[in-house]
Amino acid sequence: MKKWIGIAMVLILVVVGVTQVDWNRIGKDTLFVKVEAVSDVEETTLENGEVMKRYVYTQPAFTSDGKSKEVTFTAANKLREGAYLRLYVKDGDTVTSYEEVSRADVPQSISKK
Repeated sequence: MKKWIGIAMVLILVVVGVTQVDWNRIGKDTLFVKVEAVSDVEETTLENGEVMKRYVYTQPAFTSDGKSKEVTFTAANKLREGAYLRLYVKDGDTVTSYEEVSRADVPQSISKK
């Protein structure tokens, strides 16, 4: 009986752990960017008539070793200008996720650019 309870507990922990993982960030390349002005605003009208806005940003981002790359990404809300973001990128230029980071988290080779 104790054996089955132990197995059930382990399975529950595994299921909870797997559901908490952000799969958009695992195995992706990391780029850093300082948010500039919005490049474009995409508006989509939903079936119920509600208008949904997506803010489009196209600007240079930098790898950890300082190489520049032009990226385009969108956000549901307008991002704070001057904020630093860590972008998670797959296939070279597809941004799958991002998070705001402090300037101290940005590599020094990038923060001077």
